[in-house]
Amino acid sequence: MTTSAPHSAPDSPDSLAARIRRKLVRQHFMHHIGADLTRIEPGRVEAELVLDRQHQQHTGFAHGGLVATMADLVAGFAAVTLVPEGTGVVTVELKTSYLHPGVGQRLRAVGWVLKAGRRLHFCESEVWCDDLLIAKATATMAVLEPATPTVPG
Repeated sequence: MTTSAPHSAPDSPDSLAARIRRKLVRQHFMHHIGADLTRIEPGRVEAELVLDRQHQQHTGFAHGGLVATMADLVAGFAAVTLVPEGTGVVTVELKTSYLHPGVGQRLRAVGWVLKAGRRLHFCESEVWCDDLLIAKATATMAVLEPATPTVPG
C-alpha cells in the first residue's frame, strides 16, 4: 500500500478526514444506498452499510451492483486520500469478482491504494458481508487535476 502521492502535501489525520468528509456531501448515490465511511487513513478507506430489503436482488442476496458500488466507493476514496486538495479522481476501470452471495446484516468494504501515480492510481478493495469475504475488486482511478483558468488575451 502506498502512503503518499506525488505533489501532495501531507495531511494530519484530522485534516485528511475533514477534507474527505467535505467531499462526501456531494456523494448523493452513496447517501441514497445508506453507505457511510467508517475509517479514513492515507491510502486506505473503509465503509459500511446496513443491508435492507431495497439492497436485495430477486433471491434475497445483496445486489451485485451494490457490492460493486461499495468496492468502487472505497477504492476511489482511498485514492482521493492521496491527492492534493482540489484534485479529484474518477474510476476508469473496475473489475469485481464475486466469491459468495451477500446474505447477512451488514456490508463492510475496505479499499487501499497499491500504487499512486501522477495520472493513475491502482487500487484494490474487498467487500465483506458480516464476517464473510464476498467480493474482491481491482480499480484504476484517473487523477483529475484542477482546471486552470484561462486568461483572455
